[in-house]
Amino acid sequence: MHKKLGELKVLVVEDSRVTLKVLCNYLGHMGITPLTAELGQTALEIYRRERPDIILLDAQLPDIDGFGIAKEIRGLEQKKDWTAIIFLTSMSEDADLARGIEVGGDDYLMKPISEVVLKAKVAAMRRLVEMQRSLVAVTHQLNVANKELQRLSTTDGLTGLSNRRMYDELSIREWRRCERAKKPLSLVMVDVDNFKLYNDHYGHQAGDECLKVVAALMKRAAPRPSDLVARYGGEEFVFVLGETDVDGAKWVANLMRQRIADLNMPHAVSPLQRVTVSCGVASVLPGENLSLEVLMQSADHALYQAKMSGRDRVESGEYGAVNSTVNS
Repeated sequence: MHKKLGELKVLVVEDSRVTLKVLCNYLGHMGITPLTAELGQTALEIYRRERPDIILLDAQLPDIDGFGIAKEIRGLEQKKDWTAIIFLTSMSEDADLARGIEVGGDDYLMKPISEVVLKAKVAAMRRLVEMQRSLVAVTHQLNVANKELQRLSTTDGLTGLSNRRMYDELSIREWRRCERAKKPLSLVMVDVDNFKLYNDHYGHQAGDECLKVVAALMKRAAPRPSDLVARYGGEEFVFVLGETDVDGAKWVANLMRQRIADLNMPHAVSPLQRVTVSCGVASVLPGENLSLEVLMQSADHALYQAKMSGRDRVESGEYGAVNSTVNS
């Protein structure tokens, strides 16, 4: 909804008390009660406090000229706070007019000021102010929507963890960061044991709830901002632990594995009779002749070894170990 003229916040900056009174009378006829200042410094203080919609600004003031004030205001304001500036001047030289526009002025009113012209200028500036602020509001809404879309595109809908796409992006970034810092990078591959049997026995809805609980515990096991926990696919998850060696990664994996086991979530068709996870850990100091893909294969091979050794355990593997697979 458009503001009525009387709802506008207008600042009049004029050192001539006669002119100031005339302008206030004109604005009063429009239903506007203006803010007033006779000095540039006072005008800046009012601007900071009130953020007016429109400023009627005398180009020549005793302390700071109007050009300096306009320039400072443009430096202070943010996009959502844009204020229309109309210079009040008796100068008619092209260079003076150009200078006013250059420092941030939007229009001119030549002295002596006509009430009819003033009303037209104020109405025009009102429209510009509202159009600009509407654009800012729409832009903000679009930014919020875009951020939400970005979040949704990189988040697993079921567990709330990062998804495979986010893993692909951030794991490469973390690899490069650790390479620059000459610090180790570790991966932990995690698989919910006998999950297909769990789904078949309890149903897919119960299976989804199980994954949500497991994912929440995984997230708490790696609290550093740089740590990434992602759902890699199905019942498989991956931790990316920068600046973490194999012992540190095993500690995180065992902490998470034990917390899940301690839940004692029933799994009647598992040999262990409760929901458990197996983990494979691999670590390397990233370098020019090494690759994240091989590190992933090594962690996956370690996961295979954990499953072959009885599940509900953590195994670590050497970088470059051959990948293998086993049914969960």
